[in-house]
Amino acid sequence: MIISGANNLENNKSLVNSLNVFPVPDGDTGTNMSLTMNSAVKEINKSKELEVSAIADSVANGSLMGARGNSGVILSQIFRGFAKALKNVNEIDASALANALTEGSNTAYKAVMKPTEGTILTVIRESAEYGIKIAKNTPNATDFLGKVIEKADETLNRTPDMLPILKQAGVVDAGGKGLVYILKGMHQYLISENIIQLSEAMEEEPEQAAKPVYDDIIYGYCTEFFIKGKDLDPEEFKKKITEIGDSIVVVGDENLIKVHIHTNNPGVIIEKALQLGFLSKIKIDNMREQHEELLISEEDREENQEIKKYGVVAVAMGSGISSIFRDLGANEIIEGGQTMNPSTEDILKSVDRIRAENIIILPNNGNIILAANQAKSLSNKNIIVAPTKSIPQGISALMTLDQEKSPEDNEKKISKAIGDVKTGLITYAVRDSNFDGVDIEEGNFLGIMEGKIGAVGEELIEVIYKVMDAMVDEDASLITLYYGNDIGEEAASKLEQELMQRYPDCDVEMHYGGQPLYYYILSVE
Repeated sequence: MIISGANNLENNKSLVNSLNVFPVPDGDTGTNMSLTMNSAVKEINKSKELEVSAIADSVANGSLMGARGNSGVILSQIFRGFAKALKNVNEIDASALANALTEGSNTAYKAVMKPTEGTILTVIRESAEYGIKIAKNTPNATDFLGKVIEKADETLNRTPDMLPILKQAGVVDAGGKGLVYILKGMHQYLISENIIQLSEAMEEEPEQAAKPVYDDIIYGYCTEFFIKGKDLDPEEFKKKITEIGDSIVVVGDENLIKVHIHTNNPGVIIEKALQLGFLSKIKIDNMREQHEELLISEEDREENQEIKKYGVVAVAMGSGISSIFRDLGANEIIEGGQTMNPSTEDILKSVDRIRAENIIILPNNGNIILAANQAKSLSNKNIIVAPTKSIPQGISALMTLDQEKSPEDNEKKISKAIGDVKTGLITYAVRDSNFDGVDIEEGNFLGIMEGKIGAVGEELIEVIYKVMDAMVDEDASLITLYYGNDIGEEAASKLEQELMQRYPDCDVEMHYGGQPLYYYILSVE
């Protein structure tokens, strides 16, 4: 039943993905749920026990570790409830199925801090409630599940009436639709005793990105330090060192600047910095030597690695953004984000590789926070999940981290930093739709601010300006842009100059992000 349900979802995941509320190219609910089910199937296939309770445990464990995105985490909790209800059960009848659905619903609701009706949660709850009502009069499991699915379909079709945003988009809830496909696949096996076959090979779980290999290192020394002084100008110092290296990050204020640069002349950089103030926490690493050390086994390195006070796991999309997080001190980078949510297991593996008293996880996406919290609950390490919902929030949180402060103090500092950042995203529409009375045509440029569509247009620059004008207020002092892999350096540089003129009271920084699907990620602080 589980394998048939997983296959049915896999065959229909593109349709589930297309139910994305916003008409943007990052719908991934179907993919996340399918990969979560795929992980459950792999766990089943490893099991040598065929009892109902043993299989239910395998499904719970597999989906728990493979859970991706909010929909995948909720799905894993539904199956966790199934396993609770089916403990010591040898044969499933309608009553056992009704209890499993009920416990699945209860467990899923408990896992979400603020449950939203009109989602997968409503579909599983109303299906379970209906199942309890009809179980006595419908003892045959096949007939019972068929009737429950009819109820699930009916609830799913009402989700737009419960969530206005679904009605606006003209779609039903994607997570609920995915759950219905799973239930229908399970039912089809009961009817025919034939597993629904995959229309194509099942998608493999993406591996974590490999660590970079420096085959062609142009600048050999990774140089980091702080400049302390008065009337400092980060942007001015950045200009002075631009020609002497790459991977440059210069951030700070008039009293403190943090500098990171890859260069062949760290001494020259330090001399220029000394003209401005005194230096602290100077760190110079020979990257060519580090490359050689990659040949040393992970185990040997871990044995010799000192236990730090803090370690950081960051989720990042795009090679440029990954580099920025690494340069700012993140120990583990998980490649992922809007279109490739990491699993609970991915996050746990990264946590396990860090030797630190306290570990901070930066999900940098609202759809990854649940999986991060699930990883926290499965680890025996002291973990803080910072509720970062965007790349700019994650960068700001990491820059705020103070190695000398207590975890409680850092949690407060990070929370404040997250609240001080406004995020904008520039992408394109994948279908015609209407939002808040605004007609959106396929191919239009879209500006998204704080999770809402704020600008629509046929010209990229016009949409960028609309979003920036809405985000920049009298309190704004820093504008940062991360340009994606579809934007050239020349175009990004031109935009940077235009924004400097448009917002003269703000510092403007442009960085290569390399992110897919989003032309620009915008940040205002």
